[in-house]
Amino acid sequence: MSRRCDLTGKAVQTGNLVSHSNHKTRTRFLPNLCNVTLISDVLQRKVRFRVAVAALRSVEHRGGLDAFLAKADDAELSLGARAIKREILKKQAAAS
Repeated sequence: MSRRCDLTGKAVQTGNLVSHSNHKTRTRFLPNLCNVTLISDVLQRKVRFRVAVAALRSVEHRGGLDAFLAKADDAELSLGARAIKREILKKQAAAS
């Protein structure tokens, strides 16, 4: 399982830990990922994702999973999130 957010694409970054004596040690900065179950209002079901906490806050800010996925760029979404986005858009198009 990759250390990548399903919704925003946030992934592991690398860099240096720099001491007071300017000694550099390579390190990995991991995203704060958590497994969450989000509810889609359009699909009327629960969807499980592995997302960064910052992405979870963004989902709430935009008004829920459906609004977040509608506005999100496909390039940064995981394959599962893209499939859910297509389902949501298809169901919204059929409803209108």
